Amino acid sequence: MSTAMGRIVKQVSEGTTKYYWYPGDKKEWIRAGVALGIGLAVFGLLMLFTRNVLVATVVGASATAVAAGLNFGRRDARALAGFPDLGDKAARRAAVGHTGKAVWRALAHGFGGAAAAVLILNLPHRGVVADWILPVVPAVVGALAHQAGMLYERLSASTSTPGPASTPAPTPDPEPALP
Repeated sequence: MSTAMGRIVKQVSEGTTKYYWYPGDKKEWIRAGVALGIGLAVFGLLMLFTRNVLVATVVGASATAVAAGLNFGRRDARALAGFPDLGDKAARRAAVGHTGKAVWRALAHGFGGAAAAVLILNLPHRGVVADWILPVVPAVVGALAHQAGMLYERLSASTSTPGPASTPAPTPDPEPALP
C-alpha cells in the first residue's frame, strides 16, 4: 500500500470484507482533526468567556492555523531533507512526487487562510481593524507557524558522518624548543 492512499478494513461477515479507501495517511488525517478540534475548542471557550464572536473567530481560526502550520512545516522539512541528488532519472521522478505533495499542502494551507479571512469579513463588526487587519491574522500566524515547524524539524534532525570520527590533528607548538 502506498503512502498516498489509506485503507480501512471492516469484516462484515464470515466471508465478506469491506475496504474503504481514502486519500492520504491516517496519521495526517488525525493531525488535521486535532488542528480543527483545537480551533473549535478555543472558539468555544472564548465565546463562553467574552461573548464576542469576532474575537472568538479570529483566535479560534488562528489556533487552527498554528496547529496546521506546524504540521505542514514539519512535513515540508522532512520532504526537503529526503530530496535526492537530481542527477538520476528516478531521483527526478521522486522529486516531482515530493513537489506534488507539497503543492497540495500549500493549497490546503492557502485555502484555510482564505476561508478564515472570508469568515471574519462576513461577521457583523465594522471598522478598519475588523475589515482590514483581523481577516489576515490567521493566515499570517499560520505562515509563521509553518516556518517554525520547518525550523523545529531542521534543528531536531541530527547529522551523521560515514565511518568513525577521526581524532583531531595535533596543533604545532607556537615556539620551537631551545637547545
